[in-house]
Amino acid sequence: MQALYDVPAPAKLNLFLHVVGKRPDGYHLLESVFVLVDWADTLHFERRHDGLLQRHDRGDALPPDDLCLRAARLLQRESGCGLGADLHIEKRLPSGAGMGGGSSDAASTLLALNRLWGLHWPLSRLLPLGLKLGADVPFFLGGRNAFVQGIGEDLTPIALPERTFAIVKPDVSIPTKEIFSSPLLQRSESLAIVAVFPEHGSKKGTEPSEGNSKNVAAASQNAKNSASRVELNAESCARIAGFLEIEKNSSRNDLQKPAEQYSSQVTQALALLESRFGNSRMTGSGSAVFATVQGKNGMSSQPMATLPELPPGWVGKVCRSLVQHPLRGWAED
Repeated sequence: MQALYDVPAPAKLNLFLHVVGKRPDGYHLLESVFVLVDWADTLHFERRHDGLLQRHDRGDALPPDDLCLRAARLLQRESGCGLGADLHIEKRLPSGAGMGGGSSDAASTLLALNRLWGLHWPLSRLLPLGLKLGADVPFFLGGRNAFVQGIGEDLTPIALPERTFAIVKPDVSIPTKEIFSSPLLQRSESLAIVAVFPEHGSKKGTEPSEGNSKNVAAASQNAKNSASRVELNAESCARIAGFLEIEKNSSRNDLQKPAEQYSSQVTQALALLESRFGNSRMTGSGSAVFATVQGKNGMSSQPMATLPELPPGWVGKVCRSLVQHPLRGWAED
């Protein structure tokens, strides 16, 4: 195999985001549901035999040492592979949006080079590399919509119905450090898992039946050694969509108030979508916001929904959720 073209790197949305604690090293502990959407960057890879790794930007210039190059170097070093690659990046996702664009690019790079270089590493070997690159990278490697805990490395795949989202990115990027150091950021009063995922799934030590969700192989050693995760049965998976719609408490993003304090553009974007679709919230640490687009009686999505007119410098897109990552299966579980 000499090249891989048109490799997608889709974005994600946080359907909710709760800050539930803080580690001794300063990292915040989160609970969230990540859902993949069909707004994506496109990457192309050509194998080199001289060991060099070169990036070519097809569009706006990226930072000199972006996550794609770091991912490629890490895989090359850890595998001892003598091959290199030319990486061509068509950047369509807005940066500084809270949609995981850089992390998704890194995950697609690991998956593509694992195949291009003939390494055939399983997912269990790629996940720890992903975590070294960023907390969101393991999610994109896992390839399924997921309930996320810890700093982003503890993933429980869940089934979500397909839906349509209207996404708007204001003309501002918010430093993550500013959000997590804000005095407005407070720990959530209760853990989302208590309400969203009642513990009536398969028990510890039992094999889940066909159709039940399975845990993605964890990226951290602690998660690897854990045998106490509660599997989610079909009823739990089905309940989450309705829960997110009717439980206002669970639909919140604890990072939203600090982001609105940082920039009034976030507040303006939220109001814009609220007036058009009747709901809005921020994804990740911002500054992108989104609304769930409802059809008649709130039962179905409107694939032809349109965004309101956006101010200069803002970008937006009406997106569909993905059942799974387009590269799911590129590395064996």
